[in-house]
Amino acid sequence: MQHDKPTRHVVSASALIPARCERVYSLLANYRDGHPRIVPRQITDIVVEQGGIGAGTIIRFQLSVLGRKQTIRAAITEPEPGRVLVETGLDGSDAVTTFRVDPAAAAGDCHVTISTELRVRTGFPGWIEKTLSTWLVRPMYKQALANLSRVATGPFGG
Repeated sequence: MQHDKPTRHVVSASALIPARCERVYSLLANYRDGHPRIVPRQITDIVVEQGGIGAGTIIRFQLSVLGRKQTIRAAITEPEPGRVLVETGLDGSDAVTTFRVDPAAAAGDCHVTISTELRVRTGFPGWIEKTLSTWLVRPMYKQALANLSRVATGPFGG
């Protein structure tokens, strides 16, 4: 029966960041000092279980959505080091979040896209899941991108 088969849904947001791609990527890939400074308020208590910078890192964090808090674990890979960073959910979560950093038209700027691919049901329940996940996740990514722009254009220490 087709209604029980999951399908995939992608939620994303992009922004132009007025900073060098190398600086932006290094902030994203550094799960000890950089990444925690850009996450939206719904993500808290980031713990690095293994590694800490780029591929091979394993993280754990709290995600609060609609008054519900859940613990998420993810493994980090770098399919294109310096350009693409991927967080793949562990412990039953099959969500895959990708951070893509591309050079922009103006020298010294970059274009950053954060996207998450989620499993959703088909039919009307899937439509509800897609609508709700987009409504909840896209503003979180817009906040993360605004934070990233602020941190990337400021001093590393500030």
